Amino acid sequence: MASSAMSKRLEGKTILITGASSGIGRSTAQEFARTSPNNLRLILTARRIDTLKEVAEDIKKEVGAGVKVLPVKLDVSNPEEVRSFVGNLPEEWRDIDVLVNNAGLVKGVAKAPEILEEDINVMFATNVTGLINMTQAILPIFKKKGESGAGDIINIGSIAGREPYPGGSIYCATKAAIRSFTDALRRELIATRIRVIEIDPGQVETEFSVVRFYGDKSKADAIYAGCEPLTPDDIAEVIVFTAGRRENVIVADTLIFPNHQAGAGGAMYKKP
Repeated sequence: MASSAMSKRLEGKTILITGASSGIGRSTAQEFARTSPNNLRLILTARRIDTLKEVAEDIKKEVGAGVKVLPVKLDVSNPEEVRSFVGNLPEEWRDIDVLVNNAGLVKGVAKAPEILEEDINVMFATNVTGLINMTQAILPIFKKKGESGAGDIINIGSIAGREPYPGGSIYCATKAAIRSFTDALRRELIATRIRVIEIDPGQVETEFSVVRFYGDKSKADAIYAGCEPLTPDDIAEVIVFTAGRRENVIVADTLIFPNHQAGAGGAMYKKP
């Protein structure tokens, strides 16, 4: 059975997921645990440690003691925290096999010249610099594995990185930057067994839109009215699938839409 082959390939691995307190990150942690419940380590990071502890409890309740979970408070937009991250892990948790760079956010729908400087800064610091710093913190671990290095770097991009849209210029620019970084990294690591994977979701219903509208849930809900967006679980399944391939197989690039979407911005069908 394909699922048992995937489960065996993931067994014994240590998986690090950023932005794991909600949305895609949380679902990804749960999906890894369900897929390989016998022998797995999950390092879950986010800014909200209490929520991470809840996620850890939920996983323990669902799959039992075979999956060990380590919640770690981490703000990827803070370079100091990222720099000290690996050194602060307990020794037995440092041999990381999979990095899921999921932490990211969008703020506002302003167009130039009305875009707030603080929104620009937080989006770049989290989505771009944070992702790059995390990759640089974990990559030396991967490079020491096997004859030539091994491990998975899974970057969560977006359709926004391929198709910029009005009111999303900064967010789109950050996701385009991730795409370029990911493609360059894959070429740089070509002589290793390190796999570099990008997953680009279309419309997914998470806290993401609530953050975009500075906490206004009614504005966020209006985005999804008249259509059925993807769920975090839909993306989590694809993330785990890519990590569970045979080592020589790289699912390098994935674009995932809900049924009613064919592109960014206006390329969306909404029921009248």
